[in-house]
Amino acid sequence: MSEESLDRWIERLNDGDPAAVERVFVAYEPYLRIIVRRRLGRGLRPKVDSGDIVQSVFVDFVEGVRDGGWRFAGRAQLLAFLRRVAARRLADRCRKHRHSIGREQSLDETEAGDHPRSPLPRPSQEAQGREFWERVLLACPPAHRDIVRLRRDGLRLNEIAARTGLHEGSVRRILYDLARRLSLGRRSEAAGDPD
Repeated sequence: MSEESLDRWIERLNDGDPAAVERVFVAYEPYLRIIVRRRLGRGLRPKVDSGDIVQSVFVDFVEGVRDGGWRFAGRAQLLAFLRRVAARRLADRCRKHRHSIGREQSLDETEAGDHPRSPLPRPSQEAQGREFWERVLLACPPAHRDIVRLRRDGLRLNEIAARTGLHEGSVRRILYDLARRLSLGRRSEAAGDPD
């Protein structure tokens, strides 16, 4: 868009022409995006999109022209105004994210031992868990193995009782007796008993 035609659109904007807002947006939007991108720091780039800031500037601009009767003497004044609003909007976003930016760190810059731990069990823990459940199943009578498997799968006592047809108290007693037997077995192993 030529400078003369832009001056005419600014005059039309001052007269309240809604089409002029669109022309001004098309003319200045790329320039404002570049300005915002240059001012975005490395820590803020992943959190703030320059396009969002520019659009919010033009939302305020449209409301001000339409409702506030804002008028502009020419290209220089309009551009200075848009730059100032964009800078303030960017400053607001910087204030909003300043605490998180100061604490965040790239995984590339983090020591290998400081990486976040996975909530999943390690392979050794998986193996230990399987060995534990195998010991539990071997320690219990064959008639109670279904109860142990259901408990291992996370079912509650009342759910196990409903599936097995036993009373909830019976399920509790069976699991308690099994836990006591396993505990006594571990104590005798730790004490070095030949049993």
